[in-house]
Amino acid sequence: MYDILIIGAGPAGLTAAIYARRAGKSVLILEKDTFGGQITFSPKLENYPGFETISGNDLAQRMLEQALALGADVEMDTVQGVENGDVKTVIGELGRYKAKAVIIAAGARHRRLNLPREEEMIGNGLSFCAVCDGAFYTGGHVAVIGGGNTALQEILLLAETCAKVTVVQNLAFLTGEQRMIDQVLARKNIEIFYSTLCVGYEGGDALTGLRLQNTETGEESDLPVDGAFLAIGTEPENLPYAALAPLDAQGYIKADESCATPTAGIFAAGDCRTKAYRQVATAVADGASAALNACRWLDR
Repeated sequence: MYDILIIGAGPAGLTAAIYARRAGKSVLILEKDTFGGQITFSPKLENYPGFETISGNDLAQRMLEQALALGADVEMDTVQGVENGDVKTVIGELGRYKAKAVIIAAGARHRRLNLPREEEMIGNGLSFCAVCDGAFYTGGHVAVIGGGNTALQEILLLAETCAKVTVVQNLAFLTGEQRMIDQVLARKNIEIFYSTLCVGYEGGDALTGLRLQNTETGEESDLPVDGAFLAIGTEPENLPYAALAPLDAQGYIKADESCATPTAGIFAAGDCRTKAYRQVATAVADGASAALNACRWLDR
């Protein structure tokens, strides 16, 4: 029996563990895959307060070590559901875990194209976050795959420092807000390939180009680039919690800045919840808020 069980060991979950342990609560963290979550895909972070530069792996390791030093327990397991009650039962593939309160910090997964060698290219020329990795390509040529609001934000940011930004959009038009589309179209160093799919990655240990296919003609071509950004959105994995926490149309848990869900004792923090920005700093803020509110709920 734990006071607080945290699902997910990304920045939100690890921060929640640190705050909860400092408040004297017993804590179990369940993680199914990688400690640190999405930040482990970023070889260099330059926008996290307190570090001029740090790798995502290093930052995650420091957070994990701090949580463990404070006495948090960690188990590797994939959560399949949560049974509500005065005592919550978290059902994993490998076991059942009991706690008085649960913080869901399951994160959100960047959508993939599911092309060959995609996972090995991530962090080796293929990125998801221009804020995190755009500086690597200052003065270079990058591609952005996608044409919605997420992609448009990345495109405009990269166009500030890159010599050229090529947009690969599968439709015959951009799908984001018109205001942002107008800004993109006004930039001289942005080129747009409409009705075009990325069908392959080129390069050895690092990405050197994209293999493209025109959806109207079927013609294929190579696009040499210094780096590429996948900007086709994120997808949360919140179905195991849908009975306890309402989801929006995109599958994110509906929770405000208090991180509380409508179910007493169930909280949601980080990228898995509805929010305007999904950055490491905002995930950390969520973790602190969720832990403090969970502790207040337990002490009521």
